[in-house]
Amino acid sequence: MPNAKVLSAKQAIVAELTEKVQKATAGVIVDYKGITVEEDTALRKECRENGVDYAVVKNTMLRFAFNNTGLSELDGLLNGTTSLALSDDVVAPARIMSNCAKKMDGKFEIKGGFMDGKVVDLATIQSLASIPALPVLQAQVLGTMLAPITGLAVVLKQIAEKGGEAAPAEAAPAAE
Repeated sequence: MPNAKVLSAKQAIVAELTEKVQKATAGVIVDYKGITVEEDTALRKECRENGVDYAVVKNTMLRFAFNNTGLSELDGLLNGTTSLALSDDVVAPARIMSNCAKKMDGKFEIKGGFMDGKVVDLATIQSLASIPALPVLQAQVLGTMLAPITGLAVVLKQIAEKGGEAAPAEAAPAAE
């Protein structure tokens, strides 16, 4: 049995991990076996830029944290090398980890995840990963909203350039 100092340090780590998991809206568990330092550095940079908390975690510590938060269904995934990506954005961890798994071709594998306190399967993670980032979605919505207004502005500008004259009508058939 570990001494009291080591045990209290581990309990503090589990408490911090439990708090992070509880606060996170979504999380993805991955097996990172075989990635290089350069690949890991690039992944961590991308995670930081997108507000994703990414860390390598001991399976035992993560198991305790998951059991404390009601996510004990994920215990079966906690073997081998494990890292965890957490975020308040539901899409970001799934998108980043999925893109990384595609780039690294077998060296980086998604094990599972959770969203809003519930365990989700790999299919759900993949579908979340296919959703564009929030700024891209906002731009698409804004573009859709501005298209009719832009069209109206172009027509009004053309009318103003012609001096307010009505466009000549094509020869209409005479009404009899």
